Amino acid sequence: MFTGTATVCMHLHGIGTLKDKRKIVKSVIGRLKSKFNVSAAEIDRLDNKKVAIIGFAVVSNDHTFTASQLDTIISFIHNDGRFFLGDVKREIVSFEGD
Repeated sequence: MFTGTATVCMHLHGIGTLKDKRKIVKSVIGRLKSKFNVSAAEIDRLDNKKVAIIGFAVVSNDHTFTASQLDTIISFIHNDGRFFLGDVKREIVSFEGD
């Protein structure tokens, strides 16, 4: 089993309130969950209206699929257009079965 995790930093310019930020973040997370069936959440800088940190995870039995899925999701986020994508960190961990 392979678990792929990633965090992305989204820079939100022109956002006036936390309510506006949360609207965008909630939309991105909802689209990720719906389109890619991943676990996703805002994990840091919750009270900063200029930056959002989103984390997500993919679980699969295939390393190549896990890596490809992470790349596809990061590209999907990058192409959103409502923010600039900053720092991206990703990791894939293998778990051996009995």
